[in-house]
Amino acid sequence: MMENNKLSKILGVDYGRSKIGLAVTEGKLAYPWKVIRVRDVEDAVSKIREIVLAEEIGKIVVGVSEGEMGAESKRFADRIGAVTFDETLTSQEAQRLSIEAGVKKTKRKEMEDAFAASIMLQNFLDSFPG
Repeated sequence: MMENNKLSKILGVDYGRSKIGLAVTEGKLAYPWKVIRVRDVEDAVSKIREIVLAEEIGKIVVGVSEGEMGAESKRFADRIGAVTFDETLTSQEAQRLSIEAGVKKTKRKEMEDAFAASIMLQNFLDSFPG
């Protein structure tokens, strides 16, 4: 994660077939960034690659769950050169935290996937001691 004495930017990805939640970090704190809409997996790969170049992303972490969607997320991660990390229950946790924080329902729905991506990315960061 260290590169030329500075932390490289990490992109957290909550993969979905029509929308993808994104979170970023340049240190030890992940934050929700945005949600992008995609037509299909090719569109998703293309958009993520553009973001990685434009934002100078040093590492990508894709959240994976169990079952068919988890397998699809792993294939997507392979296509974009990402590492994977367990995202089980991050969507529910994101929803709970945003309700507790008083985020309005429309904003919650709009940013739900980005919130989930930030929780997954924060869990990934927290899994490395020090």
